[in-house]
Amino acid sequence: MNSDFLNTKAWPFTEARLILKKKSDSLKKKGYVLFQTGYGPSGLPHIGTFGEVCRTTMVIQAFKKLSDIPVKLFTFSDDMDGLRKVPENIPNSELLKKNLNKPLSSIPDPFNKYSSFGEHNNEMLKEFLDKFKFDYDFKSSTQMYKNGVFNEELLKVLKNYEKIMNVILPTLGPERKKTYSPFLPVCPETGKVLEIPICEIDEKNSEVVFDNSGKKLKTKITNGLCKLQWKVDWAMRWSALKVDFEMYGKDLIPSAELSSKICKILGSSPPNGFAYELFLDEKGEKISKSKGNGITIEDWLKYATQESLALYMYQNPQRAKKLYPQVIPKAVDEYLTFLEKFEYQDVKEQLGNPVWHVHNGNPPKEKNVISFGVLLNLVSASNAESEEVLWKFIINYNSKIIRDEHPILEKLIKNAIQYFNDIVKPLKKYRSANANENKAISELISVLKEMPEGKDPAEIQTEVFSVGKNYYPKEKLRDWFKAIYEIVFGDEQGPRMGSFISFFGRKETIKLLEDSLKR
Repeated sequence: MNSDFLNTKAWPFTEARLILKKKSDSLKKKGYVLFQTGYGPSGLPHIGTFGEVCRTTMVIQAFKKLSDIPVKLFTFSDDMDGLRKVPENIPNSELLKKNLNKPLSSIPDPFNKYSSFGEHNNEMLKEFLDKFKFDYDFKSSTQMYKNGVFNEELLKVLKNYEKIMNVILPTLGPERKKTYSPFLPVCPETGKVLEIPICEIDEKNSEVVFDNSGKKLKTKITNGLCKLQWKVDWAMRWSALKVDFEMYGKDLIPSAELSSKICKILGSSPPNGFAYELFLDEKGEKISKSKGNGITIEDWLKYATQESLALYMYQNPQRAKKLYPQVIPKAVDEYLTFLEKFEYQDVKEQLGNPVWHVHNGNPPKEKNVISFGVLLNLVSASNAESEEVLWKFIINYNSKIIRDEHPILEKLIKNAIQYFNDIVKPLKKYRSANANENKAISELISVLKEMPEGKDPAEIQTEVFSVGKNYYPKEKLRDWFKAIYEIVFGDEQGPRMGSFISFFGRKETIKLLEDSLKR
């Protein structure tokens, strides 16, 4: 084994080493290590769901470099959960309202595609994960409950009822304590998952009697006639399946601690956990599958590559991250930068480079030609609607570029046109130049007219700086570039001008600047 795998501080390797350290003996006995991700299909799968599978897969990749113990990944859907509120981003809301509190796998599909709402959302999740070629086994809560997979563990929950209640009750408020039950019966009359208190337990016959608004409801706890409250359900699942590793959002840390205690009561060792920070929308609010806020998986892939999304998931998982369209260009350019560095790094540095984890140690070797940010500004300045126009600028910049050798760039050009039209163009706000700005931009035009052909981007950038120094004090030079961006590009941010002029062309840039002063 490469010693660098044992010493790298990259977080997937850190987590993989912890699994081996804490669970080495049990893994050898079991014969494999089980990773699990959880999904609640009460709303459409969102980008956070993908993030959990993506990050878990990165830990699996690291684990495989450290050990030859086989690995499995279960993607578990809690589709037997009762729908407690109607999601805001789903059609036919009246249909869902009529079926509130029923298991998601028993509610008709509002999209009229599958046998249930739960199945629809499960299929959407699987379809997306398959697109990314994740290696996983999908598990349905409904099927596992009804097929008796959890029966043995459910009997343990019943046997340890008092111990489990003693763990949970101190965490509840006075009113909730009166009605709390770890078992939730599925009502034989309404089909709803009921949250009602227990009044009798018959452990010998595996039966529980509930107080259903003054009327006694007697039922077996096995074969899907009852499900568990989710914190107990989580612990039961860990115990039944012998899960070794699971990630969860930071907001679930108290629940994970509670479920770990219950898992031990059931006689099992809880999995290693990894708490990641939450994803936020542009307002700083938590992304919610019921609200449908934040960027969708489909949107990201419309505007950028899947590799840039994976990189965004890799970076700083324990720091809150905003997920909205404006974060995409930076994520793409960071991916391109890391990709370019990788080839020239030693093994230790490569393991700390995010693209190692995005590509499982084997990233592509395509040379970076142009940043996504500059591409967007080329689209803006040229009003390009076709990929051919952008390729013309790129070939003019460097005639030795062979298009077929740049599949990443080919994809990014399509993304840039789409992103500009959907996200950038509607928000553009051009302004007129004031007297000082007019003089500065006019001088830049004169400098470009006199500039010889063949200057590289760094030299052109120096010339742009020099013009700015004639009109702005040193500490205000940022205002010079901000003025260019607002007057020429209609935005507060823009490209590195040396790079932009190199690609767009000196004569074309002169015309662009002249037209901007006439605006």
